Amino acid sequence: MTNLLRPVLTACGLLLLWQGIVWGFDLPSYILPAPYRVALAFVDNAGLLLREATVTVIEMLLGLLFGCLLGAAAAICLLLSPTARRWLLPLLVASQAVPVFALAPLLVLWLGFGIASKVMMAVLVIFFPVAVALYDGLRRTETGWLDLARVMTADAPQHRLRILQHIRLMAALPAFASGLKIAAAVAPIGAVIGEWVGASAGLGFRMLQANARVQTDLMFAALILLAVCAVTLYVGVDAMTRRWLRWQADSHPSLLSPVKE
Repeated sequence: MTNLLRPVLTACGLLLLWQGIVWGFDLPSYILPAPYRVALAFVDNAGLLLREATVTVIEMLLGLLFGCLLGAAAAICLLLSPTARRWLLPLLVASQAVPVFALAPLLVLWLGFGIASKVMMAVLVIFFPVAVALYDGLRRTETGWLDLARVMTADAPQHRLRILQHIRLMAALPAFASGLKIAAAVAPIGAVIGEWVGASAGLGFRMLQANARVQTDLMFAALILLAVCAVTLYVGVDAMTRRWLRWQADSHPSLLSPVKE
């Protein structure tokens, strides 16, 4: 009960601070609407916002899925192939020097205004942290475990695959879990950037429309709903990874875990 009370109290405190800023600076509603105006805008447009949220959540989930699969495949290739390390690793690092905003218009041009360009944008944002985290975990496997496995089995290709499956991947789970949580946190960024550049649906698209019409209360309602979706996705991924790492539960507390003094 205490674990759930803390975020509720935090949210109430933020709402009071928000209302205090509106009252204290006497801000007009088109600059910063009061919380009750945002709540009214959400109630009046609940159906519209939920439909737009469904589109954005689908983009986030598909981007997370394909980004994680692509990142995991790249990490395994980097581990198994020296040629891939020589050619692919510099490309991975160089790819992060290109701002995602610069790629978004190209993706919309190539893939259209539909869901594909938004999913691809999310994949590009998610791919790097997953690939780097898993690769780091794979190459940091305890050398004693690997030596013991090589002594007990011949160093044949099929046995190297068994070592990868049963030792390296299992040892890399904590690092992979960290990469997944980072991916869950940045997945909304890729989806919303794609919607801002060119879209016909989604919370990012609705925020742009509301901003152009000076419907600031509706824009805040869409923003808060987007934040709720993002936090829910992160908490879900965090809960899933904690099930994988039950033996490390005490050293990896969740967002809702009580704080230990």
